[in-house]
Amino acid sequence: MELTQTKVDQPIWVRTLIGWHIVFYGLLGVTAIAALFASDLTSPRRIAFLALVAVLALSYRLLAMPAMVSRNRWQAHLYRAVMIACVSGAVALFPPSVFILFIVSPQIWLLSDRMHDAVPLSFLLLFAVGTAQLWAAGWTMTAFWDILPWMVISLVVSLLLGIWIDKVITQSQQRAELIEQLEAARDELAEAHHTAGVMAERERMAREIHDTLAQGMTSIVMLSQTAAVELSRGAVEPAAARLAAIEDTARENLAEARALVAAFTPVALSGATLAEVLQRQGERFAAETGVDVQVSLDMADDEVAALPQGQQVVLLRAAQESLANVRKHAGATRVRILLGMSADGVAIEISDDGAGFSPSAATGGYGLAAMRGRVEESGGTVSVDSAPGRGTRVQVLIPATGQED
Repeated sequence: MELTQTKVDQPIWVRTLIGWHIVFYGLLGVTAIAALFASDLTSPRRIAFLALVAVLALSYRLLAMPAMVSRNRWQAHLYRAVMIACVSGAVALFPPSVFILFIVSPQIWLLSDRMHDAVPLSFLLLFAVGTAQLWAAGWTMTAFWDILPWMVISLVVSLLLGIWIDKVITQSQQRAELIEQLEAARDELAEAHHTAGVMAERERMAREIHDTLAQGMTSIVMLSQTAAVELSRGAVEPAAARLAAIEDTARENLAEARALVAAFTPVALSGATLAEVLQRQGERFAAETGVDVQVSLDMADDEVAALPQGQQVVLLRAAQESLANVRKHAGATRVRILLGMSADGVAIEISDDGAGFSPSAATGGYGLAAMRGRVEESGGTVSVDSAPGRGTRVQVLIPATGQED
């Protein structure tokens, strides 16, 4: 039986030991009281018996209790030697005290690191107590045959109890180790998911910044360098034109930055319906770009309000991503956003009359891929219908079932 420091340091193990301590001292107290009122005990024997009980109680406090926690083998060996001597001596002086075997037998197992240490010590304890009983009975054969069955039964019970204690402690340790492993694996998995999410969001931000702000800043640098050269040559009017172009590019970059903030900052849907938030998004987009934006609702207001929060966020993010693509690439004059319910679920459609593109050849951008990944995580689908010169239509469909709130 292997009892490691980890086992005994567990709070549940310490609380169990407290129960053992209470039972042990309770039985010793009952035994001492019984000896005080026993009429067949002479005064010398009563004093000797109480002295043995006191030594056993003190040894348990000074040796056994620390050894159960610290696993000090020398303390455990010394206590068990004192315990066997005190118990056998107490039984020899006052045979009714034999019932304290009930509590001292398990102590042998609690203080043993290995099973082959506990078994011989159990035999030794029962042999010493049986011999003490036989001595108190006068060494008669009748007493021997009377005592033998009880000693055998006590030995069997002690061994069975000890084996049970060993199994319980072993299983408890295995469960504790398994729980620790599961908790460690859960923490590692959560950390991995968090890291993956952070890296994915960083990658998305990096690509968006590269496709928008970085390009604008590059244009500003090039225009400012050209304007500086023209000013050095005295060409004031061309330099003024370059400065005006710098201002326009900076304004466009400011609008792109605002669009990025809107795309990556969670939108509060608690105080407004999805339709209202889409309407505000369209109005802001129209004010910033001059594009005619129409938002239509093909479902009842109560149906919109009943949509799970997760669905609303995915649909709103799809609209924001589509508007960002229209701003960057389409050159459109008109955009239509349609939110509706069908037999397959809830859908949002964003269409424009811009330049369009070939979906099969679109490999440089990251926005549509990110939108598709977000929608597919929600169990939905994304379809893109576009061709050069005839605009773009993006449709996001999320099934009405299987969604999380």
